[in-house]
Amino acid sequence: MPADILPFLKDRSFDAESTRIMGLAYDKARRMLHDKGQPSVVQEIIARRIIEIATGGERDPDKLANRALQALGLKTDP
Repeated sequence: MPADILPFLKDRSFDAESTRIMGLAYDKARRMLHDKGQPSVVQEIIARRIIEIATGGERDPDKLANRALQALGLKTDP
């Protein structure tokens, strides 16, 4: 559910559509890890990276998810 990223947005201001897109990207990145039991710190890093990338203007959920995982040193599909 896209709302999972909301706790990481408490000090940020995004419109509803941007928040929805970041939530989709966050969910996709978590699914791409193929492990539901990721430590909360990994999930937080992914969320913060998505927010950072979105702050730069990216709004494609696939690109947001891929770039967030790449920032962790994980390979993603192009």
